[in-house]
Amino acid sequence: MSTPGPVLRVALLGCGVVGSEVARQLNDHSTDLAARIGARLELAGVAVRRLDRDRSDTGIDPSLFTADAAGLVARDDVDLVIEVVGGIEPARSLILTAMERGKSVVTANKALLADDGYALHTAADKHGVDLYYEAAVAGAIPLLRPLRESLAGDHITRVLGIVNGTTNYILDQMDSQGTGFAEALEEAQALGYAEADPTADVDGFDAAAKAAILAGIAFHSPVSAADVHREGISDVTTADVASAKAMGAVVKLLAICELTGDGSTVGVRVHPAMIPRSHPLAGVRGAYNAVFVEAAAAGQLMFYGPGAGGAPTASAVLGDVVTVARHRVGGVTGPGGSWYADRPVRSMGQTVTRYHISLDVDDRPGVLAAVATEFARHDVSIETVRQRTEGPDGADLVIVTHQATDEALTATVNGLSQLDTVREVMSVMRVEGE
Repeated sequence: MSTPGPVLRVALLGCGVVGSEVARQLNDHSTDLAARIGARLELAGVAVRRLDRDRSDTGIDPSLFTADAAGLVARDDVDLVIEVVGGIEPARSLILTAMERGKSVVTANKALLADDGYALHTAADKHGVDLYYEAAVAGAIPLLRPLRESLAGDHITRVLGIVNGTTNYILDQMDSQGTGFAEALEEAQALGYAEADPTADVDGFDAAAKAAILAGIAFHSPVSAADVHREGISDVTTADVASAKAMGAVVKLLAICELTGDGSTVGVRVHPAMIPRSHPLAGVRGAYNAVFVEAAAAGQLMFYGPGAGGAPTASAVLGDVVTVARHRVGGVTGPGGSWYADRPVRSMGQTVTRYHISLDVDDRPGVLAAVATEFARHDVSIETVRQRTEGPDGADLVIVTHQATDEALTATVNGLSQLDTVREVMSVMRVEGE
């Protein structure tokens, strides 16, 4: 197979787990990539924080490493920039510099895109370059491009997904093995699914950033991570998981992006929820990701696969690199950011949902009536009630509501906690997927 003549020079920012895998795949598949693009890709340099670290196992020519990332992206002989260092700065400045110098950018930086995606797209449009970031959400799963391109002629109404593998592994262990949260987290860390500091995962920050990106693309409106209602899984107990099982459900950390009411506003939230075991997302096991998309014409679509890891993420990065390189060879750019709808993000209080509420109450006449009165006071309808006696004078009361605004449900829970007959509001969890 003959190698095409033109050469595109690539600057790689970052050489960690993902960056080193990107470099390896660029080298190992160079002939195939050249045939697909119509030009040969060549590493111009690799920016790293520390030059004294041993990187002999990467197979990268040592002369390509540099600590001057700003100088690398500004070089005239660089055509494309791949950013996999993560974080807000210096990544933002480096990407903006690259664009100002006429270079297209491929990034996996979900935090930056969720924080400042609108400004980055504006800069890309201004300078006539591409900004692609498939790897920022759900690893190797082709998701963002189908939303941005394949479904561009449709009307997306909802995106519901499991977009964090660490939390899905933890909740899956709690469900399938009866493991407690702390023990499941330790197992996730031992397997490399969770960082030593798991805050970004278990407190929902990672999923919230991805939800902001998904909502912005799906609903053609600027959405940032600050707009996303966020709750993590640290408070999910084995009792919650057992209660979900009793009602034929499973607990998942969900990212939910949806058009609301008449479609004039957008709702974006991340929180644990009970979903029926019959729902396609309920069967997503281990550290895998899956995203369920609902569109007016296409109907229901599901995207499933590994959501993290060096090789899967590098696969998504290289897919974008091929696309961007083809555009470069052809002298064109792909679709940019689409914000024409500019829908505001609705407050969480106005979100309509269902609740599963577990109460520790006195076991005596009149308790259920008092609890029901509190629900009625806030115009929240009860769907089911289940009671189990605990000890000589206490009982567990589990209530599942019909749909109501989150504001009304929250007020109901606050009111319940003030009742003399309610010893403790043991858990509160939303119910989705029905």
